[in-house]
Amino acid sequence: MQDFYQRTVRVEPMTRGYPDQIYLEQMSHEEVAAALADGCTTVVIPLGAVEQHGPHLSLGMDADHADALAERIARSRGNTLVAPTITVGCSSHHLPFAGTISLRPGTLEAICVDYCTSLARHGFKRILIHSGHIGNFPVLKDMLGRLREAVPSDVEILAFFDSTKWIDTWRDAVREAGGDVLAVGGHADIAETSLMMVIRPDSVRPDRFEVGHLGGLSEADLELMWKNGIRSVSQNGVIGSPIGSSYAIGEACLAAVAELLIKTFDSEAGAAIARR
Repeated sequence: MQDFYQRTVRVEPMTRGYPDQIYLEQMSHEEVAAALADGCTTVVIPLGAVEQHGPHLSLGMDADHADALAERIARSRGNTLVAPTITVGCSSHHLPFAGTISLRPGTLEAICVDYCTSLARHGFKRILIHSGHIGNFPVLKDMLGRLREAVPSDVEILAFFDSTKWIDTWRDAVREAGGDVLAVGGHADIAETSLMMVIRPDSVRPDRFEVGHLGGLSEADLELMWKNGIRSVSQNGVIGSPIGSSYAIGEACLAAVAELLIKTFDSEAGAAIARR
């Protein structure tokens, strides 16, 4: 019977437990309670998306990216746990491509409210929200005030939604790693493709690399994309180009954006304390 069990059930050794464990869903309720009692009262909520990323990347790229950033944030800050990633986001502009799943903005907000109120109830005092999908940024910006109203006044919710800083950080990282800055467009480009070479290399299809819309998106382009979908600005769904992607560029982009998020959250947290 034991041999049968070992053959049919995936058994993994317990290699981590509190205080080394950072993933909320992998902890027992006793371990979470102990972490909170020890002052581990910060939690990260990663947001992702399930949407097309050109012919060369998997639909789950943004969720994988959000996961990886959350881990770096938590391990860098210390005394921080990571909540389960909200995998599906707001991706209506990608729906013409097969497989994309999109939430309505109100649905994503409702999920975020439920996450925040649940975590606040257990004693978490600082909630950090970031998204691996830039398309969630305007929705996150719009809902932030309402999220803060939904939790007690001693609970702080911080969120990042500055797409300009994000893309500029990618450009700087790509440049410093020796890549082509013109290939940075923000979607299935040299930055995102390189990131996936680090995070989930088996999801990258180098034989399907195609140049997409180059030169960045103007305000008019963005308006057209939000109104008529991404195919109105890029037929293959790529903004930028994956050509020239590398593991080194991916590491540089991951490190740079993680640092951007940590510095932004710490700065906002400091400003909030000063206002009290």
